[in-house]
Amino acid sequence: MLVVLFLWSFILDSPMVRPSYQSFRLLLYLEWLLLATAVLMEILLPFELSWHLLERIFIIAAFGLMGLRLPTKKLAEKLLYTSVEFGLIMLAVTPQGLTIRSLFLLCLVLVMRSCLLFERKGQLIVLSLTLVSYVMLLVSRPIVPAKLKVAVWDWRLSSLLLYSLTLVFALLLINALLAEWQSRKQLEIAHQKLEMTHEQLRQYALLIEDQATLQERNRIAREIHDGLGHTLAAQTIQMNNALLFWQSNNDKALTFLKQAKQLGAEALLEIRRSVSVLRSNPLQGQSLESVIEKLLKDFQHNTGIELSSKINLPLSLPTEVNTTVYRIVQESLTNIYKHAQATAVTVQLQHQAGILDLSIEDNGKGFNPTQNTTGFGLQGMRERALALGGQFHLHSQPAKGCCVCVSLPLSNLLL
Repeated sequence: MLVVLFLWSFILDSPMVRPSYQSFRLLLYLEWLLLATAVLMEILLPFELSWHLLERIFIIAAFGLMGLRLPTKKLAEKLLYTSVEFGLIMLAVTPQGLTIRSLFLLCLVLVMRSCLLFERKGQLIVLSLTLVSYVMLLVSRPIVPAKLKVAVWDWRLSSLLLYSLTLVFALLLINALLAEWQSRKQLEIAHQKLEMTHEQLRQYALLIEDQATLQERNRIAREIHDGLGHTLAAQTIQMNNALLFWQSNNDKALTFLKQAKQLGAEALLEIRRSVSVLRSNPLQGQSLESVIEKLLKDFQHNTGIELSSKINLPLSLPTEVNTTVYRIVQESLTNIYKHAQATAVTVQLQHQAGILDLSIEDNGKGFNPTQNTTGFGLQGMRERALALGGQFHLHSQPAKGCCVCVSLPLSNLLL
């Protein structure tokens, strides 16, 4: 008895746990119900107050307390735990020990716990050992009158069959609960991972939105400084010159006023262009071909630069493709007007073999692309093309003009 108590205390001191899922709490309550039934049968069938009765009740109570904590990690702890359970059952096998009914209930609880401790192979081993132990205990009990041998053996056979079926049923039931618990646990883990991924994507979206907003603000600030600010500063100078010569030289003052008027018209054009760039949907329900033709016509009228175009588009394109193409053409013309000093521009937009090809070429002063590729305009055009899986190429040399080439695949984008 002291050896059993020592082993039991050792197991209780080791790191163990019992699943807290609702179905496993019900299994614990079922264990207590079976063990309480065993105690009642020991007390009432028949009642006899003695030290042997107290010993049997103590064994059942110890067996029940062991179910509060189960080893879950090391195999050695699980084997030791199960050995102690078998030891308690064998300890009660005496002439004044537990009845066959109580032994049946303890063995049933042992098999139920083995489902929580071992894999399928270990469960079958424990099931076989309890079945063999129960058969040996059942057969070893003496039969008193000889005339009752047939009835007793028939009862023993029926008990053995019932016990075997009960153990198999318990094994299948608890394994079903384990499978359901593991599935639920995996589902909870997947749900937690999905929530974490969703939160990360939300943070990334906010970060990208902030970066895009900051980049757009910087681009607008540069546009105002380089375009509108420069024009208004030049206009102020011309008006000041006109005021200086207003009394002494009227003709010269008039010339300065005309130049200031021209600069004012250019500033107004710059404001209109900036507002057009800020529109979220520049097409506003119109076809891409008509919008680009109007853009080219306005560009030629306002700048005086000779412009030729060749546009061949399919009937329908996705909105994101329309917006991307329009913005690239718009930004390219803006760069030509500001920096190229060109006299002629050629725009080609054609669809062939599932590819939309766009090229904007000018005969301006050109530049070295390796030394000027970080501007907002070029970077924005490149990012727009790459966002749709396309390609962006820039060809230019000093004094030899510039050509912007964009290719967008339409196989996965056409409506």
